[in-house]
Amino acid sequence: NRLHATDVTSSSFRLVWPQLLSQETGYYTLEYAPRADVARKRTQQMSGGHTSLVLSGLAPETTYEVALIPESNVHYFPPQTTRVTTLAEEISPVQVLISESGPRSFHVSWAPLLDSVLSYQVLYGPLPGNSVKVLQVDGRHNSTVVEHLAPNTTYLVTVTAIYRSGKEKSLSAKACTQEGEWAA
Repeated sequence: NRLHATDVTSSSFRLVWPQLLSQETGYYTLEYAPRADVARKRTQQMSGGHTSLVLSGLAPETTYEVALIPESNVHYFPPQTTRVTTLAEEISPVQVLISESGPRSFHVSWAPLLDSVLSYQVLYGPLPGNSVKVLQVDGRHNSTVVEHLAPNTTYLVTVTAIYRSGKEKSLSAKACTQEGEWAA
């Protein structure tokens, strides 16, 4: 029944606390900082009606010190504190799915979709062979259509997640185009 975190990921968590104030009786000041670098403290204010807040844009595998200070004009409430450690950066993508395969195109999708990913690169080329093409996909999307392919051909498709931190992680899958339609 006090300040605690839920929905913890590598870059965010939700803070939940009991209703101490109301819209009329005050507001909350929230202070949070990485435990190892308290000088990087951030402060946020919310009206007294709030009982939860999502903090995002956090560093992975980092312990944050969080203090919720109820600023009441009626009663004194002591600050509530908690300590939350974000998860390690998830390995992305963990699955690549090929679907809607036709003679000249197929659909590529991947999961999970993460806040910590800036963009995805989709590399594809026929097997065997070394002609590789690249598609850039915005980090908010988790699928794309690959077009202008040769019919009845096996392609190697590699999806690379490019993290905001500069790290990259890749996963590959094979895709086959369908046989071409016969000309009438």
